[in-house]
Amino acid sequence: MKDKAPGSPRTGDLEELARILPAPAESYLPPDRRRHHRERLLNLVDSERTGQAGRTGRAGRVATSRRRASRFVVPAAALALACAVAVAITLPGPGEENRSAPGDTVTHLRPAAALLDRISTAAERRSTPVVRDDQFVYTRQKVRGADLTSGTAVLGPVQDYEKWLSQKPGPVLKQGLVRVDGETSSLNAELGDDDGTPAGASRPTYRWLSSLPTDPDDLLTYLYAATPPAEERERDQAVFEEIGSLLGGVMPPETAAALYRAAARIPGVTDVPRIEDAIGRAGVGIVREDTRYGIRTVWVFDRDGFAFLGSSSTLTARTSYGEPGTLLSSSAEIGHGVVDEAGRRPAGADATGPGREG
Repeated sequence: MKDKAPGSPRTGDLEELARILPAPAESYLPPDRRRHHRERLLNLVDSERTGQAGRTGRAGRVATSRRRASRFVVPAAALALACAVAVAITLPGPGEENRSAPGDTVTHLRPAAALLDRISTAAERRSTPVVRDDQFVYTRQKVRGADLTSGTAVLGPVQDYEKWLSQKPGPVLKQGLVRVDGETSSLNAELGDDDGTPAGASRPTYRWLSSLPTDPDDLLTYLYAATPPAEERERDQAVFEEIGSLLGGVMPPETAAALYRAAARIPGVTDVPRIEDAIGRAGVGIVREDTRYGIRTVWVFDRDGFAFLGSSSTLTARTSYGEPGTLLSSSAEIGHGVVDEAGRRPAGADATGPGREG
């Protein structure tokens, strides 16, 4: 399929963009509407396509991270998805230092294998609490997204997002709770899951994450087979974003390490040595751009301990949605933990940082 001239959307462009990105800040929806994060985060279903936006109130409209990866990135939360948050993550431009500055484009990129190896080694050494099937994994993020329904990216406000995800292994009709800027609502089964949503990529329980292959080649084979195809979108980018949707939160150390090592094997994955996340934390970035579709996804990691800080998705080409560098979705990891009851925060949740549990 041939693209139209720059500035003109491709056929199905709006629907596909909205599908692969975390739901916008003013149209955030529960997991039945997105893929995390989804990351991240994976994990995202656009309200325009399902026609059910706003069905659970303001808190229910917030996407889970993913994802996320991302949802936009859609990640954590994330939510997807969950992204880098208060401002767009920006990357170095020609002749500049390897650091972020508004309006820059990515040019000083390097193959990411060495950095991802250090990130995976750090993840492997990180301890996590014991997580029982009757508990809830708690995630707190700052999330932001652009509403695409008008055909132009309209950036929404930064929102405080909390999620309590049920760890029950079987299909569940109630996945947990979400709280957005203090307003709480139920996190229900995904659209079409009449018998409940099982543990999996859209409901990544600790037990399910533990079941994934820890050999990076086997894991990558699994992800390529399991990630749904998307029209016009690069297959490698879809898998990269699927991984991004699983990042953050409470995860088995060996699974986290395998995900990073698998990501290093995806063609086109690069790193940027100096970057800040949206709430100003200095870090390093893992980047992949879908050159076919004109979207760049960035994962940001702490410069010292390599904890996952967040992710973002931005435009890399001028379209009707905006100029290159336009932020589409973002999330920043604030805290994680394990609790016995949905709605309760772990001890010290306000001070808990990414990669540490309260």
